[in-house]
Amino acid sequence: MKQIVIISGKGGTGKTVIAASFAALAEKKVMADCDVDAADLHLLLHPDVKETHQFMGSKKAIINQEKCTQCGKCINVCRFDAISEVRGRKREMLKQVQHDIVEIDTISCEGCGVCKYICPENAITMRENISGEWYISDTKYGALVHAKLGIAEENSGRLVTLVRQNAISVTESASSGMDYIIIDGPPGIGCPVIASLSGADLALIVTEPSLSGIHDMERIIKVTNHFGVKTVVCINKYDLNLKNTKFIEEYCQKSNINLIGKIPFDKIVIEALVNGVPVVEYSENAASKIIKIMWNNIKALCNHR
Repeated sequence: MKQIVIISGKGGTGKTVIAASFAALAEKKVMADCDVDAADLHLLLHPDVKETHQFMGSKKAIINQEKCTQCGKCINVCRFDAISEVRGRKREMLKQVQHDIVEIDTISCEGCGVCKYICPENAITMRENISGEWYISDTKYGALVHAKLGIAEENSGRLVTLVRQNAISVTESASSGMDYIIIDGPPGIGCPVIASLSGADLALIVTEPSLSGIHDMERIIKVTNHFGVKTVVCINKYDLNLKNTKFIEEYCQKSNINLIGKIPFDKIVIEALVNGVPVVEYSENAASKIIKIMWNNIKALCNHR
């Protein structure tokens, strides 16, 4: 079983379009959407959710007002300004308790726990916080493991790892052996990307012929090289800027990176997205033909390893 992760140094390059197309083309595979901060692979694969699980990503500080003496030590040590003293007069206007109290803003709280350790009255506890959900679903293309991180929640790297682990479990429990896990990875170079890359057999970097696309492609290539992951590149909408496309081609050649495809700009791709269908199923256009060639090249590279 080979794990193929599709990533990009920046958002909006078209990696989910390609991941959905690979899901339609590949046989004996499981899909994993590891872009948990902004998951959208489900918009093209239309999953039927079979299992829903809560994700406990972090803890939040809770104050027991009966024990709290308003000493203010927790306010002084909170580097996130999540703890504040609420004056009695303000509380009186709200027709609540008359005396001053200390409150914690759970949205600003990062769960570091310093306030708990500094409190002399043991009035603060750290409570598990539901940060999101993850799912195991069926699609017409096979099983999909995906997730949704809550608004402003942290620890998306842990959730990415959880999605990948369960994708592997699904492949191991399948009645017939699986050949691939196709991973739609997150953009950027941060912790979620590292969690998507570690242990992968091949990384496909989707870039575009823009200055920001080139810059972020160079950054993510450094990450894949650091982790020793076999890397290939494709240029999406290559014909929008042929000068930058040539630069990317020369960069890949100098870096000994396989450029496995150049996808032309085509409005049919947008139509496929609007209709919620992988482009390789929607039309036999130029983009679809290149994506099919890319998939065959990736299969050959995986089988060669």
